Amino acid sequence: MQILLAILGFALFIGLVLIHEWGHFIIARRNGVEVEEFGLGLPPRAWRKKLKSGMVISLNWLPLGGFVKLKGEHDSDDRPGSLGAASLWAKTKIMMAGVTMNLIAGLVLLTTLAFIGIPKLIDNQFSVPSDTKVIHRQLLVGYIEPDSPAQKAGLSGRDTIKSISAGGQTRNITTAEDMNKATTAFAGQMVQLTISRSGKEQVKDITLRSAAEVEPTKNTDNPKGYLGISPNELSAYRATWSAPIVALGFTKQLVVLTIQGLGHALSGLGSAIAGTVTGNEQARIKGQTQATDQVGGPVAIGAILWGGGSLGFNFVIMVIAVLSLTLALMNVLPLPVLDGGRLVMMLISRGVLHRPLSKKTEERLVGASMALLLVLFALITIVDVRRFF
Repeated sequence: MQILLAILGFALFIGLVLIHEWGHFIIARRNGVEVEEFGLGLPPRAWRKKLKSGMVISLNWLPLGGFVKLKGEHDSDDRPGSLGAASLWAKTKIMMAGVTMNLIAGLVLLTTLAFIGIPKLIDNQFSVPSDTKVIHRQLLVGYIEPDSPAQKAGLSGRDTIKSISAGGQTRNITTAEDMNKATTAFAGQMVQLTISRSGKEQVKDITLRSAAEVEPTKNTDNPKGYLGISPNELSAYRATWSAPIVALGFTKQLVVLTIQGLGHALSGLGSAIAGTVTGNEQARIKGQTQATDQVGGPVAIGAILWGGGSLGFNFVIMVIAVLSLTLALMNVLPLPVLDGGRLVMMLISRGVLHRPLSKKTEERLVGASMALLLVLFALITIVDVRRFF
């Protein structure tokens, strides 16, 4: 099931790219701009077909995005049917069409999830208390302390904790508080921990740490637990009439968190650069860690989708909804290679300079931002590989 859900997640992610590019395509056509190519993935090209209309449909080897190539994309192009010759309003609609489609897709998915059961991903996740019903709770093992009872028993971070038994008593576990109370009560004893792994139940015999081992470490930099885990509590709640409001509320939270994450990443990058220039190794490492903890690329997406497959259909759909909203937000950033950056360039050239940018200037700006994006992409991929493998 995990493999099927992971494949479904990847297919839906590709669908997000298609939806984005379809937005550009349909709005361009409606505003008289000719579409020369609709491509899935990034070059080099693997397959192409030319339609009777003259438009080329292509599949490309790098499955990391897609593109719609319009006639005369340079702002200085004045040929009939070119993007450059379109009105300012038409260009604005075309540039923002992909972002709008990803935003709509994310909101539709979140609204649907709110009706059937939306997973809780963040603390204080938005909900309408009077129309909220918790429908599912489970506790994952999460982080495992080195040389702990949990590690010695062979527990995995993705294992779901079901119950813990000792001395003829069995305690069902659904929350982190349940786990804390049970391990404290059974401190130092041999317990039977029932877990679920890949849909199959297993029972582990584990001797918990004693209070004498745990209590002295509580106020230190390296506190120990009776079992030696930092569990992840997963829950899902359902709404009815408030489902669209829940979708909008969560979207607002995601936007704020994403902007904060970008700020921390840029701050960390600045600290890393300053530390490198000044020779301050501690500042460099701290800045590098702060920057890399805030970002993720294709490897991270793949790892999240794979992990999400073990948590069920709703979680996979939640990940896709978040990715859709994140794509919308990232594409409005003012980098010339992105939709938002292209729009900003156009608005400056038409509104401030009162003339279109030359083809050479526009290509230099887009090329420089593309090079920067590729370098960042390569660095993020390296970080992701180290993080997940």
